[in-house]
Amino acid sequence: MPTIVVDVMPKSELLDPQGKAVSGAFNRLGVDSFTDVRIGKRFELTVDGEITDDVLAEARRLAEDVLSNAVIEDVVGIEVVE
Repeated sequence: MPTIVVDVMPKSELLDPQGKAVSGAFNRLGVDSFTDVRIGKRFELTVDGEITDDVLAEARRLAEDVLSNAVIEDVVGIEVVE
């Protein structure tokens, strides 16, 4: 069954406390290869049947209206995985 993957991230201008905590843990472990960590969400929407333009449009609408909070998050990717 095909799947639509939706990636949501906090807006870049907002503080990401989870990412900050992970970055701090990296530093405590002596890992200095990474300058920033941001944590987002991934949604996998399994489709029963073919992914048509209408199904993809509905996934985009739901990504903006339901899966993300437009005030603090951006939908950064919608991808079809067969």
